[in-house]
Amino acid sequence: MTLLAVVQLGRGPVPVDTPVLNADDEGLLRGRAVFETLRVYGGVPFRLDGHLDRLAASAERVGLPAPDRAGFAGAAADAVAASGEADLVLRFLWTAGREGAGAPAGFALASSLPTGLEELRARGLRLEVVEWSPGALAGAKSTSYAANMAAQAQAQRHGADDALLVDPSGAVLEAPTSNVWLREGGRLLTPTLELPILAGITRAALLELAAGAGYAVDEGVFGLDRLLAADEAFLSSSVREVMPVTAIGGETVGDGAGEAARALQAALRAAAGYPLSG
Repeated sequence: MTLLAVVQLGRGPVPVDTPVLNADDEGLLRGRAVFETLRVYGGVPFRLDGHLDRLAASAERVGLPAPDRAGFAGAAADAVAASGEADLVLRFLWTAGREGAGAPAGFALASSLPTGLEELRARGLRLEVVEWSPGALAGAKSTSYAANMAAQAQAQRHGADDALLVDPSGAVLEAPTSNVWLREGGRLLTPTLELPILAGITRAALLELAAGAGYAVDEGVFGLDRLLAADEAFLSSSVREVMPVTAIGGETVGDGAGEAARALQAALRAAAGYPLSG
């Protein structure tokens, strides 16, 4: 992704190469910062309210003051306008600010979409299983994401596209930046939020859209064997949307048809007012 625009709360748009964080910002020193990532379709941020709700919940978990909701909504509009693009990635950052200053700082960042998403969707993801012991901030979007990125890098070293995080008991959790789904016939299953996983905004959207696409949904706890035996598996996230999974740990998953992933991707785009072409 290429950074296209930066908006600082209370300051407005700044050139993308202008330094905006101090070296003693607690987000850098101690990871005392939270963030959100969302898609913008046709100039409109998708599920902005849901992302702002989660930003506030994450801030509370980390012990930060409540973010300026109206300020972030305005910064989002300014960042999209300054980017010059209609379809992009929008990120919010809310940090504790300088050590000892007690004044948090907020930013909205607009970036281009990653390249190759549709090619990857057509091919399907290959996942590598990584055993995962969630920390105290599991489920919060804090910038202490080093462990997630290390898990992803470990999977990529084994030739996979991403990691599948499984807890020591064998329960499937999530991917480093995505929620996990499987299909058994006409029923979808996704890990329950009672597990230490992120409450994905796209996950919530798919829960609402599934019935209209012809699928019932169960939220629960399931192991890797059940995922491998499923008719289909896929991931969901704001940037990659609905992404089919074709292999886990070198084992093929499903029949390759990906019918639910295709149906839900189309439903998601329709909900965003951005239907698929063709």
